[in-house]
Amino acid sequence: MSGHSKFANIKHKKEKNDAAKGKIFTVIGREIAVAVKEGGPDPSNNSRLRDVIAKAKANNVPNDTIERGIKKASGDLGSVTYEQNVYEGYGPAGVAIIVETLTDNKNRTAANVRAAFSKGGGNVGAQGCVSYMFDQKGQIIIDKEECDMDPDELMMFALDSGAEDFSDEEDSYEVLTAPDDFSAVREAFEKEGIPMLDADVRMIPQNWVTLKSEEDKKKMQRILDLLDEDDDVQAVFHSWDEE
Repeated sequence: MSGHSKFANIKHKKEKNDAAKGKIFTVIGREIAVAVKEGGPDPSNNSRLRDVIAKAKANNVPNDTIERGIKKASGDLGSVTYEQNVYEGYGPAGVAIIVETLTDNKNRTAANVRAAFSKGGGNVGAQGCVSYMFDQKGQIIIDKEECDMDPDELMMFALDSGAEDFSDEEDSYEVLTAPDDFSAVREAFEKEGIPMLDADVRMIPQNWVTLKSEEDKKKMQRILDLLDEDDDVQAVFHSWDEE
């Protein structure tokens, strides 16, 4: 199947991004809280919680931290309520950016997101201004060094499990699914013992933008760094081709 993602060299990118964020426990904790509130504390009856737990383990969150998060969320349902909000806008040279947030203070988050865009020479736009340029997909990344399976066998297993696409990248395999099929495909991989470096539902750009000037690259990185530092920001998707 045709490769079209920008997840070559996924390992060093993921390490760099996670190190820059330094907040993966906060991100996971909030996702656990929302998942428990929506579907209860039992992972066997809550597919969203199962997905968050798998994401937590992929990011080396300890089991006891995950369990504490679930207990806290299940006993804390009436207190802190996190609201999900999505912001869309543009960075330098028309790079499309989508910011997903979980917050207990919408005004604070909105101000911080707008400031991040502004300081990097970008601007927040109206809802829907860039999301049409992205496709929402379940995405599973498999490190080639960790997977002994033959690529063709892996591709057939992925497609038979319900995946839409399979790409053989430089140091990883990428599996794409429809959002509604993501949980079932991820669980099929887990059951088969196939190691997953990363697995999540995310917005994938249909086209990528190359920034030619160093100034634009610095501005774009400034936006991403400021968003990464904000605990209310859960995920950032953009169309900048960083390679």
